[in-house]
Amino acid sequence: MNKKKPNIVIYFTDDQGYGDLSCMGATDFSTPVLDRMANEGIRFTDWYSNSPVCSPSRASLLTGKYPSRAGVRSILRGHRTATGLPPKTKTVASILQSNGYQTAITGKWHLGLKEECRPHNHGFQKNFGFYAGCIDFYSHIFYWGANRPGPSLNPTHDLWEDNKEIWRNGEYFTELIADKAIEYIREMNKKGSPIFLYVPFNAPHYPMHAPQKYMDRFPNLPWDRQVMAAMISAVDDAIGRIQDEISRLGLADNTLSFFTSDNGPSRESRNWLDGKQDPYYGGKTGKLRGNKFSLFDGGIKLPAIIHWPDKISPKQVSNEICASMDVFPTILDAVGIDYSDLAIDGKSLLPHIIEGKKMPERPIFWEMQNQKAVRKGKWKLVLNGQLIENEPKVSNVHLSNLESDPGERINLADSESEIKQELMYILNQWTQNIENEWEENFSEIDYSYVANGMV
Repeated sequence: MNKKKPNIVIYFTDDQGYGDLSCMGATDFSTPVLDRMANEGIRFTDWYSNSPVCSPSRASLLTGKYPSRAGVRSILRGHRTATGLPPKTKTVASILQSNGYQTAITGKWHLGLKEECRPHNHGFQKNFGFYAGCIDFYSHIFYWGANRPGPSLNPTHDLWEDNKEIWRNGEYFTELIADKAIEYIREMNKKGSPIFLYVPFNAPHYPMHAPQKYMDRFPNLPWDRQVMAAMISAVDDAIGRIQDEISRLGLADNTLSFFTSDNGPSRESRNWLDGKQDPYYGGKTGKLRGNKFSLFDGGIKLPAIIHWPDKISPKQVSNEICASMDVFPTILDAVGIDYSDLAIDGKSLLPHIIEGKKMPERPIFWEMQNQKAVRKGKWKLVLNGQLIENEPKVSNVHLSNLESDPGERINLADSESEIKQELMYILNQWTQNIENEWEENFSEIDYSYVANGMV
């Protein structure tokens, strides 16, 4: 192993809210592995996803760009010819691979099923998992077959390894992810060059499936919260198994690990248990307003942890405003790769997490269909805000002071008109630039591929 370059691991959960981690305030269940990683590293209280839904958030994480600048603006369909992340878009995996890293993904992709959009064409040498939006945790079937718009009873099996379809019927997917991650780590460690491992879990995304052994840990919780706690507990165990293997191989000190989620918890009614649509329960946003699909903080503010024993002092808590697009430049900075010519939007966290420097002041922007949002310092503006998918918007213009009102309950749009106008101006400028870049760089993409309102 080349000790001069760190190994990199990204743990990425699915639909896990700000309030669904015990080190972030959950009191009805615990996540001891992630709590320990936070205690040994740095935990973030103001960490954002770059989108309130799956595909765009993953695009930002892997490219360091706003989703639309990476070529993914909304949720992607799940049929086997669905386009996705454009081949020309560079990912952290493709860059690390070209710089001597071994690369692997085990878990959820959701950045396109078309051949040129799959993981092996975006820098991942080894690949295990599924390509669409979600799967049954035991049959590994994608119930949203997506051969036509809208809900579909056309299930499609979706489990692959190294781009070949495989079958592992009856095996719980969260545990399979850990099994395969450990297998890949062992294989890659034997070759001696540094490792990049991306572990995007399907949990706690619906369907709500958890083995009884995890359910039994929380006998006093109501069923909806019990199964959510069980699914997250299974993830915590899986991360623990992977971290233990990294330690057993003597790689722990020189491994830089990230943990976060793609967006806030879902309130969708598409659980698909026994062919029926059942409401998706159990996820919590703490005191934040909004859920998945929303640009209020409940949809985009998430738990986040960075762990690197060689470099990061333990027991740190950061209140700096950071985002998932910052992971990309942080990794390249840690590895020593010049990324100045890549025109990325994220900022390296390395000076902050190692030297304690403050993050540079910057606005952060979001879009979700007709919703737009920007945060600058303590101020956050949401246009056409929606709290839950398919519900009416709550206001055309909502301005919040997040220092005094982190739950975005009080609309200051009228009383703080100068701040409102300033944020509207920079948001409109950003939106126009995004539209121009999309037209210039991605106009050839058939936008009908987008599965609006799905998974």
